[in-house]
Amino acid sequence: MFVDSDTVNEFRSEDGAIHIIERRCKLDIDAPRLLKKIAGVDYVYFIQKNSLNSRERTLHIEAHNETFSNRVIINELCCYSVHPENEDWTCFEQSASLDIKSFFGFESTVEKIAMKQYTSNIKKGKEIIEYYLRQLEEEGITFVPRWTPPAAAPSLETSLSCKKPAASLTVVVPDPTLKEGLSGEPLSTPSGAAEPTAGTPDDKLDADYIKRYLGDLTPLQESCLIRLRQWLQETHKGKIPKDEHILRFLRARDFNIDKARETMCQSLTWRKQHQVDYILDTWHPPQVLQDYYAGGWHHHDKDGRPLYVLRLGQMDTKGLVRALGEEALLRYVLSINEEGLRRCEENTKVGRPISSWTCLVDLEGLNMRHLWRPGVKALLRIIEVVEANYPETLGRLLILRAPRVFPVLWTLVSPFIDDNTRRKFLIYAGNDYQGPGGLLDYIDKEIIPDFLSGECMCEVPEGGLVPKSLYRTAEELENEDLKLWTETIYQSASVFKGAPHEILIQIVDASSVITWDFDVCKGDIVFNIYHSKRSPQPPKKDSLGAHSITSPGGNNVQLIDRVWQLGRDYSMVESPLICKEGESVQGSHVTRWPGFYILQWKFHSTPACAATNLPRVDDVLASLQVSSHKCKVMYYTEVIGSEDFRGSMTSLESSHSGFSQLSAATTSSSQSHSSSMISR
Repeated sequence: MFVDSDTVNEFRSEDGAIHIIERRCKLDIDAPRLLKKIAGVDYVYFIQKNSLNSRERTLHIEAHNETFSNRVIINELCCYSVHPENEDWTCFEQSASLDIKSFFGFESTVEKIAMKQYTSNIKKGKEIIEYYLRQLEEEGITFVPRWTPPAAAPSLETSLSCKKPAASLTVVVPDPTLKEGLSGEPLSTPSGAAEPTAGTPDDKLDADYIKRYLGDLTPLQESCLIRLRQWLQETHKGKIPKDEHILRFLRARDFNIDKARETMCQSLTWRKQHQVDYILDTWHPPQVLQDYYAGGWHHHDKDGRPLYVLRLGQMDTKGLVRALGEEALLRYVLSINEEGLRRCEENTKVGRPISSWTCLVDLEGLNMRHLWRPGVKALLRIIEVVEANYPETLGRLLILRAPRVFPVLWTLVSPFIDDNTRRKFLIYAGNDYQGPGGLLDYIDKEIIPDFLSGECMCEVPEGGLVPKSLYRTAEELENEDLKLWTETIYQSASVFKGAPHEILIQIVDASSVITWDFDVCKGDIVFNIYHSKRSPQPPKKDSLGAHSITSPGGNNVQLIDRVWQLGRDYSMVESPLICKEGESVQGSHVTRWPGFYILQWKFHSTPACAATNLPRVDDVLASLQVSSHKCKVMYYTEVIGSEDFRGSMTSLESSHSGFSQLSAATTSSSQSHSSSMISR
């Protein structure tokens, strides 16, 4: 707790733009009395240096401990700056390090106390900032003009007036309480009012755009959206999802950027690998589904959400699984979700922001045959896939006429449903849905389906038993499933430390073009291209697996023999390209000579921070994320004749590459390396 401070040193530039002040701060640490008695202190002292640059609009705060500096080293750095895309926002970032050399045998205790205080005071830091902002408002200060270079001799009164809010902010941080930066995430909070900026739909920051297409967002939520979108623009060129889609993943993870980024990257990779973006245009459901799948879209609810009606009790789940297989059902559910996304977008254009739909499930007729084990297994898998790739798309789920067997089914499926999704479930037994709090609260009377005693004719199929003549054997279903779900041009591979993954491409005609498109699903890798006049030996399938490793996450093949020497047996034709986790890379290379070209993905080790002996938090987290020294890539390559080559992005599009259609427009960023074109 901050007690007092003394000014040690102070500097102010002639024009008043730079103000640096150094203080000796007195803090009261919430530590056990015995520990304080052994240490022989009641208070600890920190040296804090605040550097305010009004010209650059930044505030840097550096702090280190004076007390016990020969036993414990604490360094802390805070930075306030203006958001690069919105001048009305203030970004806050903080980092800190703790090194305990010795402390009377209580090293672990001191470490625990420090970490406890560091984490428990995060919210308090925000409260302190809000306290001083309210104090400024009470003093009548609601607007602070921007600093401008003095035309003549600077007025001391004006200079002090401009700096008052910054001076108030600097009082906040002497005690190391504001620790939001521990996870490496900057905290963006609204600053005092600045000059209004004219926003446009292109910068996605215009208040009208946000209210019209995204709904009500807090400043922190807007900041999270922009930071995640900016990260995607830097690493996923050409396949940026729309803001509505990014927002769904943020909401599903309570606006935790790291978690949202991880799940979103996995989903984008999944969509690309399985060509989900094209499912509505390229896949047509079998006639059996059209006749016996008792579900369909039916108008919209009172909130403007698209309404999907599912008569689960009338559906023969066992017959559908036996006739079509699990994969066909999954693909059909995916097409329903893709159609739901499209309908949400259409409803948003004609009304207010709509990002989810309502599902009405009628359970009349549900019995023990619906608890058929393979059918339940298929249902659980469908729930798992939808939860992972379509978060926050279900606005409300109305379950009607739940029979006695429903609790058994609910017990089986509820553990696989996210807590946020479960809270959207409304369950009605018998005819309770007709009473207060029932359907009429959510759906207009005019569109309640006729089979629920409503006035509207519903065109949803009635379902019924699937004829056994349509059943197929397990072998037939297995072959069909393989055909359905492996329609992908991409391959997966694992990359290990000391065991890169390599593929061989033979070029007969010089000036051919090798194109590639790959995603780094896990870890960091280095991408290389080599040329050799002789073919490497095929990988040996030995018992030790020294050259070829097969894993559930993909294959690992090594072609370059250990006795080969770079420059003698093979040569590098492109500069190594370091690719970070989550990046998407497309590029091409125009070959100069015939022969054998080897594309290599190699494990990349992140160098430790050289400025200090202490490991950074980012380094520790990175080492944990690539535990077991394993990376994963998903790739596609193609060789094109030079006369057919029209640039890396267009050539990949012509070969049906799975670029996401979630983006409003496909753009590319190309970087030329002699005869190659590489874009992230």
